[in-house]
Amino acid sequence: MDKNIFHSVRMDEDKCLGCMNCIKHCPTEAIRVRDGKANIIKEKCIDCGKCIEVCPHHAKYAERERLQKIIDFKYTVALPAPSLYGQFKNLEDANYVLAGLIKMGFDSVFEVSCAAEIVSQITREKIKNNKTGKPIISSACPAVCRLISVSYPSLLPQLLDMNAPMEIAAAMARREAIEKTGLKSEDIGIFFITPCPAKVTAIKNPMTLREPIIDGAVAISDIYPVLVQQMSRLAKDGKEIEDLQRSGKIGVSWAASGGESAALFHDNYLAADGIENVKEILSEIENEQLNGLDFIELNACTCGCVGGALTAENPFIAKRRLQILRKYLPVSGEHYTKEQEEADKDFLYWQKQPEANNIMRLADNLKDAMRIMGEINELEAKLPQLDCGTCGAPSCKSLAEDIVRGFADIHDCMFCTRNEYAQSQEPGASLLREILPAPFRTRKENKNADSKKSD
Repeated sequence: MDKNIFHSVRMDEDKCLGCMNCIKHCPTEAIRVRDGKANIIKEKCIDCGKCIEVCPHHAKYAERERLQKIIDFKYTVALPAPSLYGQFKNLEDANYVLAGLIKMGFDSVFEVSCAAEIVSQITREKIKNNKTGKPIISSACPAVCRLISVSYPSLLPQLLDMNAPMEIAAAMARREAIEKTGLKSEDIGIFFITPCPAKVTAIKNPMTLREPIIDGAVAISDIYPVLVQQMSRLAKDGKEIEDLQRSGKIGVSWAASGGESAALFHDNYLAADGIENVKEILSEIENEQLNGLDFIELNACTCGCVGGALTAENPFIAKRRLQILRKYLPVSGEHYTKEQEEADKDFLYWQKQPEANNIMRLADNLKDAMRIMGEINELEAKLPQLDCGTCGAPSCKSLAEDIVRGFADIHDCMFCTRNEYAQSQEPGASLLREILPAPFRTRKENKNADSKKSD
C-alpha cells in the first residue's frame, strides 16, 4: 500500500500523553504507543474515527475542509448527509435545514438521501437476481469497506457493486449545476456535509472511482452552530420557505442503522452497527454462517451515520429526532426508471474494483508465510497473554507480530524483562524486579514497595 495515501484521521503529538486508551479501541490494531506518543500505522487505519471518540486529551482529529473553501468556486453545491437532519430540535420541515445551507453561502443543495433512494430501488432488483446463495453486503459505509479490504478481503466480491449515495449525489448535482449555470465542471464546487472522517477519506481516496468527484467535505460539527443561527433567522422572518427537499422517508432513514435495510421492503436482512459488532458479523459471514440472508447492512458507528465522530448530537437523540421527522415525509421522493439507470451507470456502479490491502499478508508465498506465522505463535506463547497494553501494542499477539516484523523487541514487555532478571544478581536487577504496576504485583511485592515509600 502507498504510504503517502490520504488519511483524514490525524495525530496532534503536542496533546498526546501516551495514555494508550486508543490502542485498545482501534478495530484494526493500527495504533502503537512509542516514545510516549501514539503512532498511527497508515496501512492499517480505516479512518473509522473511533480513536477520535475515545481520546480523552483530544489528540486525534479529522482533517477536513473549512467552509471558506467555497469561495474558490464560481458556483457551489452542498450535499447534506441525511444524518444532518437529526441534529436539530423540533425539526418538522427539512427545508429549513436546506434553506439554511444556502443562507450560509452555498448556491444550491442536493440531498444525499435522494441518491440513497435510488440505491435502495436498484438494490431491491439486485437481491431478486442474486443467485450466489450468499448475502449482499452494503457498500455505503466507507469504514466498513476499508475494514473488509484490510481484514476480510475474501468478502470483497460480496459487496454491493454500487457507489455510495454521496458519490452518486455528487455526480447528479454537478450535472444539474452545469445544465443550470452553463459553467465548466471545474468552476463548480461540490461539498459533502459529513458526519464522519471515513467519508472524508473516501472523498480524497475513493476505492471504486477512477478519480475523486467531490471537491471537499465539511464536518457537521463545524457548520452546526452557524447553521442553527441561519435556521433561527429564517423562522423569525416568517416568510414561506422554498420547497427544496426532494427525498422521502426511505432516503432520510439511511441516517440510522437499519434504514438502508428497511428500504428493501422485506425482512430477510441483518443490520448491525458499532465497529466491534461489525467485526463479529463479518467473521460470521466469512465462515458462511449467514448465507440464508439476502442483505447485510453494516455501519461502523453506533446507531449508524448519526453516531459519526463529526456529528454534533448524541446518536440516540438524533435517531429519535429522525423518527419524528419521518412522520412529515412522503415514502419516497425519487422514482428512477430503467432508462435513467442505463444513462447513469457510469457513476452509479463501480468504475474500478476495490482492492485487498495486503498489509495483513505475512509473505509473498505460502511457505514463508507459514514460517513467519509459526514464529509469531511461538513468541506469543512466551508472552503473558494479559493484553495489558503496557508495551505500547494493543495485544500480546500484535506485539509478537511487531517483533517478528522488526518493529519491536521482546523486552518491550515488562513481564518478560522482569522474568529475565528474576534470579539475576546483576546491578540494577532488584530494581527491575519491582517494575510491575500495582495490579500485577504479589502481596509481598506490594509490601516491599510500601516499605520503600515509608523509608
